[in-house]
Amino acid sequence: DISNTPLLSEMYDAQYPGTAVQRLRAVHERVSILATDGTLDGPWEDVRRRLLWAGGLKDLPNSRPGQGYTGHSFNDWNHVDLTTMNDDTSDNLNDGSVKGIAVGNQLGPGIRIASIPELGPGGSWSTCAMGCNSDPPSDVAHVQFRSRVAFKLVWVPNDDYDTFVLLDDDGELLAKGKPSDGPKGLPRRREREMNYHIMKGSKYSIVADRLAALNSTQSTD
Repeated sequence: DISNTPLLSEMYDAQYPGTAVQRLRAVHERVSILATDGTLDGPWEDVRRRLLWAGGLKDLPNSRPGQGYTGHSFNDWNHVDLTTMNDDTSDNLNDGSVKGIAVGNQLGPGIRIASIPELGPGGSWSTCAMGCNSDPPSDVAHVQFRSRVAFKLVWVPNDDYDTFVLLDDDGELLAKGKPSDGPKGLPRRREREMNYHIMKGSKYSIVADRLAALNSTQSTD
């Protein structure tokens, strides 16, 4: 049905032309399922696999780094940006513009191996969030791939850092979770603290700060 075919202009992001827009929208549809089905409050490894599924990535914990390995995705402080990039930008290299990231940073082969095709053209990857606290963001997604992030995982700075939020590219809340085996079953506390630290003071910390303040208020009532 041609009436259901999106206009070409709706499939192109003029500000970040590397964005695989159709794929990003499909990711948001999957995240909306996670926001209501309760799985984000299950055991962490189950939660992480659901985040990979929502982002259009395979769970490949035994692959070699650079060959589709996704065991690191959402498991450290930095690889928390689910990015959807067009096929013609997935081989983009870091020319040194993304500070703290290796020059080159070739991700294309791994993106093609790990990406689930049914979410639409392009690929997905859990890119490094370092640099996202500037305006505009100067992280791997926005600079190397010239792409928006479909969602970003941010740990909430409450007493245990045991709750996370998923935010869109503008820092708006998409979903939140509190894994049932936290804090012991979560990524190391230092990783969770560092994750929040690189967001602090930016649009990506606003929701987490608000939830932490609400939690603090409730605990003192």
